[in-house]
Amino acid sequence: MMFRSFLAIVLWGLMSFAALADPISATDKAEFQRIITAQITAFRADDGLAAYDFAAPVVRKIFTSPEIFMSMVKQGYRPVYRPQSFTFTEALIDPMGRPSQKMTVVGPDGKTYVALYTMEKQPDGTWRIAGCTLLEIPGVDA
Repeated sequence: MMFRSFLAIVLWGLMSFAALADPISATDKAEFQRIITAQITAFRADDGLAAYDFAAPVVRKIFTSPEIFMSMVKQGYRPVYRPQSFTFTEALIDPMGRPSQKMTVVGPDGKTYVALYTMEKQPDGTWRIAGCTLLEIPGVDA
């Protein structure tokens, strides 16, 4: 447990450091937040087709239909599938050099999580969600 907490602190510290290297524009940050909010709205409505539309091609290659995608989200990402609330924090470049949006989420279980959404720019200039990493914040419940 201590190792996981230490690893989480190191990971988030690296992400904060990486944010200094190449800041995200205000326009891109607003677009990240719009896309993530729209996908969460689709999750809340159980609209798999709309939610799947925000997924980047890399995600679509793994989860080849809206039904498979939604099944994965329901099983592994309940805090963003059915959040009680969420608040966006910083947009940053993650340690792998990818544009990302951080947010705090209160899940349906009342626990607080940090979600890091990795974003991917498409050839047509639009953004899509290429991944989401969730980390529970121990001892912080809503």
